[in-house]
Amino acid sequence: MGFLKKKTPDTPRRRASPEREVRQVSSADRQQTFQRNRTLTGSVSNSLSNTHHRTDMESPRTKAHHLAMRRRKIGGILLVVVAIATIIFGLLMQFTARVSVAVSDPSISSVIDQTAYDNAINDYLSANPLERLRFALNQGRLSDYLMQKLPEVDGLSGVQFAKIGETNFILTMRRPVAGWTIGNKQYYVDAKGIAFEHNYYANPGVEIVDQSGVGVQDGLAIASNRFLGFVGKVVAQSKTSGYMVQQAIIPQDTTRELEVKLQNVVPLVKLSVDRPVGDQVEDMSRALHYLASHGINPSYIDVRVSGKAFYM
Repeated sequence: MGFLKKKTPDTPRRRASPEREVRQVSSADRQQTFQRNRTLTGSVSNSLSNTHHRTDMESPRTKAHHLAMRRRKIGGILLVVVAIATIIFGLLMQFTARVSVAVSDPSISSVIDQTAYDNAINDYLSANPLERLRFALNQGRLSDYLMQKLPEVDGLSGVQFAKIGETNFILTMRRPVAGWTIGNKQYYVDAKGIAFEHNYYANPGVEIVDQSGVGVQDGLAIASNRFLGFVGKVVAQSKTSGYMVQQAIIPQDTTRELEVKLQNVVPLVKLSVDRPVGDQVEDMSRALHYLASHGINPSYIDVRVSGKAFYM
């Protein structure tokens, strides 16, 4: 039964040499990532470095790419921060927290009442808080508000930056062409026919003389904006036609008529408050030219009726 026995190989078994040298792995070899029969423990993801994972499998090119992305991210954040800071600074430069007032005409002879105009502008800005930003300020609406509340203001000519949080509002004041004192109260009127009480210019040369005989209480009704406006327009349009008004007289027993005394002109000119100023001044000018050309020197000229002039 010998054929059932396992056949012994002819090649003799190699004997292990006791003097075989075991190769020691140096620290430099340990740093080699790719070695035979070794498990890869690194990663190519740069984001794992924040979780204390090894990222030593990154190539220099990948590292440079990750650094460029990080720089772009940081640069974008800085750009956003700078943009927000610039916007905030710009809004602070435009914001009106404090009001200052100046006048556009340096020839004003008296000091303006700063408090009254500061309060008026602050009241408007409180009612319209968005307009505290100068670029959102509606100057036309503010000008109308000031003229309505303070009649001596002729308008808002502009706004200027004073300092951070402060805006300088430049006002134009009305220049009077005539003045009238009644009941211990002084009234003025400008060339537009707007009546007001506070005058910052020199007193006007035209004086309104009240000969109506109306008492003080009733006389206050005469000093209406319409009447003073009529006087102002007469003075202004007469000057345009080449005549200087020296005096405006309210005749006796009436409050609807006006007599004007012109410089270097003998006759008084009678006008009506109820008729347009331009028409009466035109009729006055034509009548004076006619009378002068014919050598007639009347004591007065009446232009209260449209298209006609009476004289005596």
